[in-house]
Amino acid sequence: MNIFTIGYTKKGAEKFFELISTNEIDLLIDVRRFNSTQLAAFAKSRDLQYFLSKICNCDYTWAVQFVPTAALLDDYKSGQITWNDYEKAYLALLDKQDFGFFEQFSDKRICLLCAEDLPDFCHRRLLAERIAKIYPNTEIQHL
Repeated sequence: MNIFTIGYTKKGAEKFFELISTNEIDLLIDVRRFNSTQLAAFAKSRDLQYFLSKICNCDYTWAVQFVPTAALLDDYKSGQITWNDYEKAYLALLDKQDFGFFEQFSDKRICLLCAEDLPDFCHRRLLAERIAKIYPNTEIQHL
Protein backbone atom coordinates (compact mmCIF):
# COMPACT_ATOMS: atom_id res chain seq x y z
CA MET A 1 0.00 0.00 0.00
CA ASN A 2 1.20 3.50 -0.76
CA ILE A 3 0.14 6.19 1.68
CA PHE A 4 0.78 9.82 1.04
CA THR A 5 -0.10 12.69 3.34
CA ILE A 6 -0.69 16.31 2.49
CA GLY A 7 -1.65 19.52 4.25
CA TYR A 8 -3.18 22.31 2.22
CA THR A 9 -2.00 25.22 4.38
CA LYS A 10 0.67 27.34 2.65
CA LYS A 11 -0.14 25.70 -0.68
CA GLY A 12 -2.06 27.37 -3.44
CA ALA A 13 -4.54 25.37 -5.48
CA GLU A 14 -2.06 24.94 -8.33
CA LYS A 15 0.63 23.36 -6.15
CA PHE A 16 -1.86 21.26 -4.21
CA PHE A 17 -3.50 19.72 -7.27
CA GLU A 18 -0.18 19.26 -9.06
CA LEU A 19 1.10 17.23 -6.09
CA ILE A 20 -2.02 15.05 -6.13
CA SER A 21 -1.86 14.60 -9.89
CA THR A 22 1.90 14.09 -10.19
CA ASN A 23 1.84 11.42 -7.49
CA GLU A 24 -1.11 9.69 -9.18
CA ILE A 25 -3.27 9.68 -6.07
CA ASP A 26 -6.39 7.52 -6.53
CA LEU A 27 -8.20 8.52 -3.34
CA LEU A 28 -7.86 11.49 -1.03
CA ILE A 29 -9.02 10.63 2.48
CA ASP A 30 -9.97 13.73 4.42
CA VAL A 31 -9.14 13.39 8.12
CA ARG A 32 -9.91 16.98 9.15
CA ARG A 33 -12.37 17.76 11.91
CA PHE A 34 -13.91 20.54 9.82
CA ASN A 35 -13.99 19.69 6.15
CA SER A 36 -15.80 22.84 5.06
CA THR A 37 -13.23 25.28 6.43
CA GLN A 38 -12.71 28.73 4.96
CA LEU A 39 -8.89 28.61 5.33
CA ALA A 40 -8.53 27.73 1.64
CA ALA A 41 -11.58 27.91 -0.59
CA PHE A 42 -10.43 25.03 -2.80
CA ALA A 43 -10.17 22.77 0.27
CA LYS A 44 -13.85 22.88 1.22
CA SER A 45 -15.08 19.29 0.91
CA ARG A 46 -17.65 19.94 -1.81
CA ASP A 47 -15.27 21.99 -3.96
CA LEU A 48 -12.37 19.67 -3.24
CA GLN A 49 -14.34 16.63 -4.37
CA TYR A 50 -15.19 18.37 -7.65
CA PHE A 51 -11.66 19.62 -8.34
CA LEU A 52 -10.05 16.28 -7.48
CA SER A 53 -12.34 14.48 -9.89
CA LYS A 54 -11.99 16.97 -12.75
CA ILE A 55 -8.31 17.88 -12.42
CA CYS A 56 -6.72 14.73 -10.98
CA ASN A 57 -9.13 11.87 -11.71
CA CYS A 58 -9.04 11.24 -7.96
CA ASP A 59 -11.84 10.21 -5.59
CA TYR A 60 -12.59 11.81 -2.24
CA THR A 61 -13.94 10.55 1.07
CA TRP A 62 -14.18 11.98 4.57
CA ALA A 63 -13.07 9.47 7.23
CA VAL A 64 -14.50 11.07 10.34
CA GLN A 65 -13.64 7.99 12.40
CA PHE A 66 -9.95 8.98 12.22
CA VAL A 67 -10.48 12.61 13.20
CA PRO A 68 -9.28 13.75 16.65
CA THR A 69 -12.03 14.72 19.05
CA ALA A 70 -12.92 18.38 19.35
CA ALA A 71 -11.83 18.40 23.01
CA LEU A 72 -8.45 16.87 22.21
CA LEU A 73 -7.81 19.29 19.37
CA ASP A 74 -8.93 22.28 21.46
CA ASP A 75 -6.73 21.25 24.40
CA TYR A 76 -3.69 21.03 22.14
CA LYS A 77 -4.33 24.25 20.23
CA SER A 78 -4.95 26.18 23.45
CA GLY A 79 -1.71 24.89 24.99
CA GLN A 80 -3.44 22.95 27.75
CA ILE A 81 -1.62 19.80 26.64
CA THR A 82 1.72 19.24 24.93
CA TRP A 83 2.29 17.55 21.59
CA ASN A 84 3.42 14.41 23.43
CA ASP A 85 0.16 14.33 25.41
CA TYR A 86 -1.83 14.96 22.24
CA GLU A 87 0.01 12.18 20.43
CA LYS A 88 -0.64 9.66 23.23
CA ALA A 89 -4.32 10.59 23.40
CA TYR A 90 -4.80 10.45 19.63
CA LEU A 91 -3.05 7.06 19.41
CA ALA A 92 -5.35 5.82 22.18
CA LEU A 93 -8.33 6.94 20.07
CA LEU A 94 -6.88 5.06 17.09
CA ASP A 95 -6.66 1.92 19.22
CA LYS A 96 -10.48 1.91 19.25
CA GLN A 97 -10.84 2.17 15.46
CA ASP A 98 -11.36 -0.53 12.88
CA PHE A 99 -8.50 -0.30 10.42
CA GLY A 100 -10.24 -2.74 8.11
CA PHE A 101 -11.48 0.46 6.45
CA PHE A 102 -8.14 0.61 4.64
CA GLU A 103 -8.22 -2.95 3.26
CA GLN A 104 -10.43 -1.84 0.40
CA PHE A 105 -7.68 0.55 -0.69
CA SER A 106 -4.73 -1.83 -0.62
CA ASP A 107 -4.26 -1.54 -4.38
CA LYS A 108 -4.72 2.23 -4.45
CA ARG A 109 -2.50 5.21 -3.90
CA ILE A 110 -4.20 7.00 -1.02
CA CYS A 111 -3.46 10.37 0.48
CA LEU A 112 -4.47 11.55 3.94
CA LEU A 113 -5.50 15.21 4.01
CA CYS A 114 -5.30 17.65 6.89
CA ALA A 115 -4.69 21.37 7.17
CA GLU A 116 -1.22 21.43 8.74
CA ASP A 117 1.49 22.36 6.26
CA LEU A 118 4.07 19.94 7.64
CA PRO A 119 3.37 16.47 9.05
CA ASP A 120 5.62 16.73 12.12
CA PHE A 121 2.91 17.94 14.49
CA CYS A 122 -0.15 16.65 12.67
CA HIS A 123 -2.37 13.67 13.37
CA ARG A 124 -2.24 12.60 9.70
CA ARG A 125 1.37 11.50 10.23
CA LEU A 126 0.38 9.49 13.30
CA LEU A 127 -2.46 7.90 11.36
CA ALA A 128 -0.19 7.04 8.41
CA GLU A 129 2.36 5.50 10.76
CA ARG A 130 -0.35 3.40 12.46
CA ILE A 131 -1.61 2.18 9.09
CA ALA A 132 1.94 1.23 8.09
CA LYS A 133 2.32 -0.70 11.34
CA ILE A 134 -0.86 -2.68 10.65
CA TYR A 135 -0.25 -3.27 6.94
CA PRO A 136 3.32 -4.45 6.30
CA ASN A 137 5.16 -3.15 3.23
CA THR A 138 3.29 0.15 3.42
CA GLU A 139 5.30 3.11 2.25
CA ILE A 140 4.61 6.62 3.54
CA GLN A 141 5.44 9.79 1.67
CA HIS A 142 4.61 13.29 2.89
CA LEU A 143 3.82 15.75 0.11
